[in-house]
Amino acid sequence: MLVSALLTSVGINSGLCVLFFTLYSILRKQPSNYDIYIPRLLVDGTSKRRSHFNLERLIPSPGWVRRAWKLSEEELLSSSGLDAVVFMRIITFSLKVFLVAGIIGIFVLLPVNCTGDQLEDIDLVDISNNSLDVFSISNVETGSKRLWVHFCAVYILTIFVCYLLYYEYKYVSSKRIAYFHSSKPQPHQFTILVRGIPVSVGSSISDSIQSFFTEYHPSTYLSHMVVRRTNKLRALINDAKKLYRRIIHLQSSSTQNKYRCGNCFGLFGRKVDIVNQYEKKLEDIEENVRLGQSEVSLAGEEIPAAFVSFKSRYGAAIAFHLRQSINPIQWVTEQAPEPNDVYWPFFSSTFMRRWICKLVVVVACILLTILFLIPVVFVQGLTNLSQLEVWLPFLKSILTITFISEVITGYLPSLILMLFLKMVPPIMELLSSIQGYISHSDIEKSACDKVLWFTIWNIFFATTFSGSVLYQVSIVLDPRNIPAKLAVAVPAQASFFIAYVVTSGWTSTATELFRLVPFLWSLIRKPCAGSTDDELEVPSIPYHRDIPRLLFFGLLGITYFFLAPLILPFLLLYFCFGYIIYRNQFINVYAPKYETAGKFWPIVHNSMIFSLVLMHAIAVGIFTLKKLSLATTLIFPLPILTLLFNEYCRKRFLPIFIAYSAETLIKKDRDDQNDAAMAEFFDKLVTAYQDPALMPIQFSANLDSLNSPLLSSTQF
Repeated sequence: MLVSALLTSVGINSGLCVLFFTLYSILRKQPSNYDIYIPRLLVDGTSKRRSHFNLERLIPSPGWVRRAWKLSEEELLSSSGLDAVVFMRIITFSLKVFLVAGIIGIFVLLPVNCTGDQLEDIDLVDISNNSLDVFSISNVETGSKRLWVHFCAVYILTIFVCYLLYYEYKYVSSKRIAYFHSSKPQPHQFTILVRGIPVSVGSSISDSIQSFFTEYHPSTYLSHMVVRRTNKLRALINDAKKLYRRIIHLQSSSTQNKYRCGNCFGLFGRKVDIVNQYEKKLEDIEENVRLGQSEVSLAGEEIPAAFVSFKSRYGAAIAFHLRQSINPIQWVTEQAPEPNDVYWPFFSSTFMRRWICKLVVVVACILLTILFLIPVVFVQGLTNLSQLEVWLPFLKSILTITFISEVITGYLPSLILMLFLKMVPPIMELLSSIQGYISHSDIEKSACDKVLWFTIWNIFFATTFSGSVLYQVSIVLDPRNIPAKLAVAVPAQASFFIAYVVTSGWTSTATELFRLVPFLWSLIRKPCAGSTDDELEVPSIPYHRDIPRLLFFGLLGITYFFLAPLILPFLLLYFCFGYIIYRNQFINVYAPKYETAGKFWPIVHNSMIFSLVLMHAIAVGIFTLKKLSLATTLIFPLPILTLLFNEYCRKRFLPIFIAYSAETLIKKDRDDQNDAAMAEFFDKLVTAYQDPALMPIQFSANLDSLNSPLLSSTQF
């Protein structure tokens, strides 16, 4: 890729970012857009709609930047939880890494690369027509002593990243323990989920649980809640909610919309009160729900799973960690999630069904990975004009236009790849949801892992090898040559990934601020249906989409740090955007749906270790190709030391993220012994894990209250 093509991509994406920032600064002030840009503030009651006109609404202002910058970590922790703090720590960690890497890369490595003459001399007069390869390590002569600068840079960055990883792991671990000690008693701290419950003839599942836990955990067992099959009830309740919202909309609309003709497709006949019809239909659905709830409760629609609660956190931990039965597939225990984090649909799955589902998901992920190679190969064809002219000869005349060719090679490939990649997180979330996880947080963590490794494989490795001369399958079949092949292929794709950072990084972050999809959806929806406060739902941040993106850009920065340091300023600017924008979104938009107390951090740590080892493998290949054998030999200890460091961190910190220690649990239990509110908490704990589908619904009663006047007419 030429410098001019990269500058075209930078110009287009910079213009889009400025446009989105400007529009956001104006549209966020409009009361009709409050549902999009400040839904959390509306629901919390800290902001209200203002109907009077104000000229200030039409003037862009950067006040939101100042508020986002001033947000402290303590305020973020109290408002959005530890998961939000960990998310922002990923960004600050990356800023620290790439600030140091950027100083070394731009002021040390880049001048060394530019003064090389392996490829060609740089024409400073016509710099836009230079290839970006002249700014990479490819331009340093084979056997040059200057390569020792790159060698030292690899060692310095590895030591610095490992130091930061240790500090962050230790910090997040301490915050996780402190968060637990400062939290009020939570139902999931006292509860486990038990699956595979054996039932003897003549007894029920509830009886089996009662007899088992009173016998083997007599001093700590408190109560249990058997899970039932409520899929049909859930469907009825969803229908009732939709109908209720429809009635609310009709009652708030004009009178003519409440009536329609009853015959001949609504064209002729007596007018019918639609609201009255819907209200009767809603009452019928509610009656069916009540009957269904009675049938589920009386007909024994139980499944061999239950939430079992204990009198202490330590008692729940003992039951969770100990194998309860000689048969490993009976009395299987799991840590219970928060009640509002429970994912109910898959409790009916058996051990065999869950095992088959996991196998199906693995096969589906492999097939999706293979199918995604199609857009990857197509995108790489766009980056090569000569190859594109062979594929599409009728475009030859158009491709001779300089601007068109620069857009196609510099902007279009990364845009197409970004659009295809948008479909991956929801697909991975769907696949994770059928694996038998019991909570939304577990589903999202699993999807986060899938999206991350899918992105690394398909965007980094597949793009790298499909875009170079290395098309052979021997890459996988001959692992001994992988470092050498990476050394050739990875630098060749530096220009593409710089453009990818600009397009998928800068513009995606700007659209996150502008909330492009919700904004467009609101424009489509408003003419068709009104919006009420009852319909306002505060979204939660999709960690499975955003964490893999941050980590993938971290991988690009670390691997290209010594190969093509020109990528570092673009990455640094991306993380600066992310730092301000995501803090703003936590203030105004996102509310926590669940709390894992920082369990996403081990994923971050493992990804960074993988990035470092990948950088070392590429460094071995580069120094081998550049015939600097001593540097190749001295690099070999680096990945070994990095993996040993990772093993130490895994032993030192990872257990804290898996389970709390007996010391921590007992101390917390003793602190609660003298708390008078614990008796009330245990009373609520008995019903904390009742299936929402078995809760009574009263939409009709709410409609009656809406029909009555709020104020008497004599008051006016």
